[in-house]
Amino acid sequence: MAELQNDVFLRALLRQPTPYTPIWIMRQAGRYLPEYNKTRSQAGSFLKLCKNPELATEVTLQPLARFNLDAAILFSDILTIPDAMGLGLYFADGEGPQFERPLRDEKQIQSLSVIEPEEQLKYVTDAVRSIKQALNGRVPLIGFSGSPFTLACYMIEGKGGTEFHRVKKMAYERPDLFGKILEVTSASVIAYLNLSLIHI
Repeated sequence: MAELQNDVFLRALLRQPTPYTPIWIMRQAGRYLPEYNKTRSQAGSFLKLCKNPELATEVTLQPLARFNLDAAILFSDILTIPDAMGLGLYFADGEGPQFERPLRDEKQIQSLSVIEPEEQLKYVTDAVRSIKQALNGRVPLIGFSGSPFTLACYMIEGKGGTEFHRVKKMAYERPDLFGKILEVTSASVIAYLNLSLIHI
C-alpha cells in the first residue's frame, strides 16, 4: 500500500494540529459535474453506477481532478444494505429511492437475516480496492453507512419521507418486529463497515 501523501484530514479527525482546515465535499460526485452526468448516462442508472466498480471508481475520482480536496468519498448509497437483504431497491425519477418489497408483514420481517457483505456487497469492496489503487496514497478514502434506524425507516416505509406513519405504528404496536429489524440492520451495518475497513 502506498504511503499516504496527504494526511491532513485524518489528523483533523484525531484532533491533531493541521496547517489548514481540511476540505472535502459531501456528495462529492454528483449532478453538478458534467463528467459525472456522462458516466451515469453510460451506466444507465444510478443503481447500475453504484454496482459497477470501474465506474464507481471513476466518479469517486472525478472531483479530485477538479478540486484540491483532502479526501475522496466512496461513491455508493446507504440503501445497498437493505437491497442486499432482498427488498428490491430502485430509483424512481423525481421521487428518490424506493423498495419494491418494503417490510409490511411479520413473516417477511422474521425471515430477515444479516447480510454477508463479502458476497452480497462484493461490488462495494471491489470498488474500494480499485479506488485505493487509483488514489495511490494521494488522499484518504472516506467510507460510510446509514444508521440502523435510518435504514429501518426506509425499509418499513418503502421510501423516504417526513411523517413515518408506518414506522411509528410498528414501533408502538409491534415493538418486537421493530426490534427485529433494528437488530438485523445493526448487525449488517457492523459486518459491512468491518469489511470495508479491511479494504479502506
